Order: sequence, then structure tokens, then C-alpha cells
Amino acid sequence: MSRREFITFLGGAAAWPLAAQAQQPVPGIPRLIYFPNAFPDDLEQQARRKAFRDALEKLGWADGRKIWIEEHWGTIPVARMRSVATEFVRSAPAVIVTAGTPPSEALKLVLKLEGRTIPVVFVGTGDPVESGLIDSMAHPGGNLTGFINYENSVGGKWLGLLKEAAPDVGRVLVILAPGNIGHEGFLRAMEMAAPTLGVQVIPVAAESRLEIERAIETFATQPNGGLVAIPGPPSLTEDNLIVTLAARHRLPAMYAYRGSTLAGGLMSYGTDIPDLWRRAAGYVDRILKGEKPGDLPVQLPTKYDLVINLKTAKTLGITVPLTLRGRADEVIE
Repeated sequence: MSRREFITFLGGAAAWPLAAQAQQPVPGIPRLIYFPNAFPDDLEQQARRKAFRDALEKLGWADGRKIWIEEHWGTIPVARMRSVATEFVRSAPAVIVTAGTPPSEALKLVLKLEGRTIPVVFVGTGDPVESGLIDSMAHPGGNLTGFINYENSVGGKWLGLLKEAAPDVGRVLVILAPGNIGHEGFLRAMEMAAPTLGVQVIPVAAESRLEIERAIETFATQPNGGLVAIPGPPSLTEDNLIVTLAARHRLPAMYAYRGSTLAGGLMSYGTDIPDLWRRAAGYVDRILKGEKPGDLPVQLPTKYDLVINLKTAKTLGITVPLTLRGRADEVIE
């Protein structure tokens, strides 16, 4: 099923329950809501889902027998996130697993307003202390805990690696999701690093395909441009579009996901996200066995991978320094 064929769900939001989950949950077993805020036709999302489900089953939580996993797919605009979170919370699952800062923020707010204590395990947020999701990394408190994919400081790293690969870049377009606090943290780190690198950072909030196209095409009218695609929507959901436009306008680009580099992007520096989902299953297991999410420390990724596509570099007329190639975890010849 293509993205355009998705039916609306949850009061008109672009989310879709898998057909396999249309039947009623089995009485007497805990129900888990799985909401990655993404589309299931994406290969990266399929890898994350498999990692989570496989790990959960190895821990004894077989779907349909020991637990009922209710999957909801699709991307939700920030303006609609609260209403979707409200429906999730009012359905009273045993635990909610979600991805990214906006869904996590919405769930925290709704849990407070509704007076509920449903545990939430998040995966792939920005700095959860700065955004107010948790009290501290070691002792989150409240109903939320999980796994972050990046600390805000990685924003400066993305910018520095891009400049090292393409020294002529003097202007960098940063595509942000409107209202995403995590993205704002990355942007501040890039803006702090920019003067030292001799780069002007140009942020643009974009959500739809049309907004992304306009932002990149307008930016590309000036020379010496580059691009940084921050993790999460819209860079995750419109990955192919961004890679295609960057190639069309000859923009050296830094991505957060390895898949973007495999698809033709210049380079990526990111975490093993499926591993975070695998570890999230362990937290679900502990919560279902009685531990409180507020007592489970929020965890960092254990490894970052630098991937460079030399084919793309050649097309762009870029000679990637040998020192940078030597530090790469993977080089695509």
C-alpha cells in the first residue's frame, strides 16, 4: 500500500492501524500501543519494527498470546498531535511506545490533563531534559522514559563534518519540523559552531513536500550551498525527495540516517536506531513486570556511524579528504 492510499484514522489524523490488528484484543493480556509516527513502507521503519518485535518476543512477550501490540502508522502534524495522544491515552493501554519529541511531549501533557499514569517509552527524541519531557536522565520521574538518538551537541558535529568534506560550502540550509523542540536544540548547536567554521546557517521550517521543494529550490539560487537534514520528520518521511533535490541542485548534504547515504546522499552521521528500538523492548518488559518508568534512566546511543558516498562526491565535484575517509565507518565507492 502506498502512502497516498492510507485511510484517515483517529478523527482525521494521518495515522493508520495495520489491518492485522483490526480484530479485538485478547482479554486478560496487556495491550501496547506502538506509534512510530512514520509510514510502514519505509525500509528503515521496517527494520526498527522488526528489532522491537523480535526483542520483545525473546523476552517472552509473544504478540497475540502474552501481549497485544496495536500498531498505528502515519505521520501526524504537530498541531494534531495532542488530539491523537488524547485518544491513545483514553483507550487505556498498558504501555505506549512512540518515537520523537512531538508525540512524547503530547503524551506527557495529555497524561497530566487526564490524570493518568500510563507508562510511555520513547525512542529517538532530542534532549529530553531541555524539552521538559523528564526531570533528569538518571531519574526521569513521572510516566516517561526511553532512549535518545542524539544529544544536541551533535548539531555542531554534523556541520563540521559537512564543511570538512566540502570546504567551499559557506551557506547551509537546515530543514526543521515546525514546533519540534528537539530540532531547535540541534539548530542552536549548529549556530554556535557556525562562526568558527565560517558557515552561515539558514533554518527553514517545512512540513509538506511542497514546502520542502520551495525551501531547497529557493536556497539553491545562491552559490556555495550545503544542506543538513535533521533526524525525524520531515527528513525521515521525505528522505527520497530531499536526496533527489540535493542532487538536482548539486548541494553537498549531511544526513542523520545511513539509508539516505545509500540512496545517493553525500554523507551521514547517525546512530543505530534499530538498536534503540531493540533496547526499548527491554524497558517495556521491565515496566510490564512492575517497574516504574520514572525509575528507569533515559539512555544514550552506544555508537555513531559515519558513512560517505564517494560516488556522490565525484558527481558533485568534491574530493573528500583522505583523513575524513579514514575516519568513516563505511565508504561507498
